[in-house]
Amino acid sequence: MFLHIGDDIMVPLREMIGIIDLTDSASPVNAEFLKTAEEEGFVVQLTEKPASLVVCTKQVYLSPISAQTLQKRARRSFAETD
Repeated sequence: MFLHIGDDIMVPLREMIGIIDLTDSASPVNAEFLKTAEEEGFVVQLTEKPASLVVCTKQVYLSPISAQTLQKRARRSFAETD
């Protein structure tokens, strides 16, 4: 199964590690993680104003779609496979 994360990008659910909400107060841990990922060249920016950070095995995506919406989509995809 795949998850649409914005800007016509679909990622395989099996490659997803987590979804981080970027709309809440800034976490220093998340900021450090994102800085390191950018320095290493793993970040794919899908928007200028990201709402969530989608962490996958090979890339980190800055998505315009909220973390709550992405989580609902992922749960729905998992439920369809049962």
